[in-house]
Amino acid sequence: MSEDDQGNSAPQKTTLLSHLEALRKLIVVCVIAILVTSVVAFVYVDTFLFIVLKPANDLHLKLIYTGVTEGIFFKLHIALVFGTMAASPILLWQFWRFLVPALYPTERRYITRLVPISIVLFLGGVVAAYFTILPFLLEFLIKYSSEFTALITISNYLSFTEHLLIPFGLLFEYPLLVYFLAKIGVLTPKVLVKYRKYSIVGIVIVASILTPSPDPFSTIIVAAPMLILYEVGIMVAKIVYRKRQVRLDELADERG
Repeated sequence: MSEDDQGNSAPQKTTLLSHLEALRKLIVVCVIAILVTSVVAFVYVDTFLFIVLKPANDLHLKLIYTGVTEGIFFKLHIALVFGTMAASPILLWQFWRFLVPALYPTERRYITRLVPISIVLFLGGVVAAYFTILPFLLEFLIKYSSEFTALITISNYLSFTEHLLIPFGLLFEYPLLVYFLAKIGVLTPKVLVKYRKYSIVGIVIVASILTPSPDPFSTIIVAAPMLILYEVGIMVAKIVYRKRQVRLDELADERG
């Protein structure tokens, strides 16, 4: 086997110093990319503010700030978030270049398939929560406390929004996690069905922790999509399990 073949079939050996140098370059490039895209995002921050504040504006909420620097830091935070999102292709490419020498070809194939799907699922969860759960939950909580005057700060609104959208993005990764675990034989649909009752209790507990508001209704709103995702996970596990069993049977026949 030639040296080129060996490099394509097994991870490449690197010294500690070269590894650290590669890590240093990765960090520098990622930081510069985030800074540049964040500066550009700050130029167009009014557009991003419109997106972030739309659920509040639709309810005619007048957000306030209580500190001299709170308003500008709010805009900087928004620019940093959207700038990081814009820089994400560069970040992912840098991490990919850093990891590739240590991966086997099969591992590379898995990553190149799963990472794009993971990104789509995360963004799908954020978008779904933004257009459905967030406005519904905001409207309910505001009307539920209509006897009081709402003085909501921009920092409080941003915290509420992020604590709702980001967990939903992560929750949408669940079917992918189930797919991976079922693919390697760690998880089976039988296990998911067997522990469904316990999982429902766990989901309600997790939903109550993730929910920005402590009221039971908000917990139910957050828990409902999680329960649906759990059932989707069972279906994914069944499909993967059947395919895996067929593959194992074919291998057994070949060896027999």
